Order: sequence, then structure tokens, then C-alpha cells
Amino acid sequence: MSDTYDDGMRVRREVLGDAHVDRAEAHKTPFTTDFQELITRYAWGSVWTRPGLDRRTRSVAVLTAMIALGHWEEFAMHVRAARTNGLTPEQIAEVIIQAGIYCGVPAANHAFAVAQGTLDSLETPDE
Repeated sequence: MSDTYDDGMRVRREVLGDAHVDRAEAHKTPFTTDFQELITRYAWGSVWTRPGLDRRTRSVAVLTAMIALGHWEEFAMHVRAARTNGLTPEQIAEVIIQAGIYCGVPAANHAFAVAQGTLDSLETPDE
């Protein structure tokens, strides 16, 4: 693998956590391996490592995009990542409110429900 892949895997683990990445890696199949490597190399190794934005700002951009596109599983994953990257629950709520004006109230309403469930799960340790 290239340095870009290694950088991507490092950032992916820092942002999403080892447990998430380990699960994703364990579920790779011959059918999905190339795509997982592409995501790691380009999304995490080329984009998330760029110097122009800090990770908090990148999280804001990704949360907004996931709301706009209605990708709720990815949105929940990136709510967790946003907390890792230093956003507070109040700041995540502000992102959703801002997105509600541009992406629609129904999208924001659903985003609040997903974010609340995700944030609650972060506060309640797994048993």
C-alpha cells in the first residue's frame, strides 16, 4: 500500500475509532475490498489530510452533506466523528439548524432524531 493509504488508515482510525475501522475491515469481502481501499486512500488519505481545513470544519461539512443527501447511517457515524473532532452537542445542533434552512425542515427534523440517538449512545456505555 502507498503512503496515502497508510495516512488514510491513520486518519480514519483517529476520526472514526479503532473499533469502527476494525469492524469495517473484518467485513471486507473480495467484492468490497477495492472500494474500501479507495475510500481509505482518497477520502481519508487525500482529502481529510489536506491542510486547508481543520477536522472540526471538515466534520461540519460532512454532517451537512449527509443531511442534504439523507444518508442517515453515515450521518450517525459522522456525529460520533464530530464529537471525536471536538464539536459539542450544541454545535452539532447548530449545524442541523443551519442545514434545516438549506436542506429542508423534514431533513433537519430527522437529523435531530438520529443525532439525539447517537449522542445518547455515546453517553451510555455498552453493557
